[in-house]
Amino acid sequence: MKRWKGHRPSPALLIACVALFVALGGTVVGATKKIDGRTIRVKSLPGNRLQVGSLPGNRLKPGTIPGSRLAPGSVKGEQVDASSLAQVPSAAHADSADSARRAQTAIVADQADDATTINGRSVGCASTAREFAGACWDLRASTVALTAPDAASACADVGGELPDALALGVFADQAGISITTGGEWTKEVGNLGAPGVVSIATVEPDGSIVGADSKESRRFRCVTPLLA
Repeated sequence: MKRWKGHRPSPALLIACVALFVALGGTVVGATKKIDGRTIRVKSLPGNRLQVGSLPGNRLKPGTIPGSRLAPGSVKGEQVDASSLAQVPSAAHADSADSARRAQTAIVADQADDATTINGRSVGCASTAREFAGACWDLRASTVALTAPDAASACADVGGELPDALALGVFADQAGISITTGGEWTKEVGNLGAPGVVSIATVEPDGSIVGADSKESRRFRCVTPLLA
């Protein structure tokens, strides 16, 4: 009976076997070793290798993303902290205008006591009138006496009207103002009781208010708006 005679492996086979074992051992080590962020070299991982939405905003260092890298419209107003914004230069100028007493041009003149223009129109009273109750009142009564309808028409021709009776009485109490003797017409209409006779209230020099026939002649003063 012949005995089996084994062959000694060649050196090349031995080297191949050793290489195989080393390779298998490295794979096992790599599979069991945990990789965290500290084991990744800085800047070795490009952004396009990250899964969309995998990196939350709170993991970003403040100031690392410049505004030029944000897509237009991606930041909404409600996401901006208003206290972090500086004051707009024109707003600072507007703050100082709140206390202005005389505005050269006032689009909204609620707070402009002596505005010279509103929406491009002149504001103020002529030298022959005085500002009172938000309008311009004639300082003196008319030089001629007219009937009540004619007096109302004369005031309308200059863009005004006859005054209220009570307001005229108050206006007459101001310094330098007096009611003409015989009384002045107002725009208050009444009735004397006689058929077809219209009564118009007049203010007398003593401040009393009486009724007069509209066809009688009286002096008057006009009240015109501040807008000229």
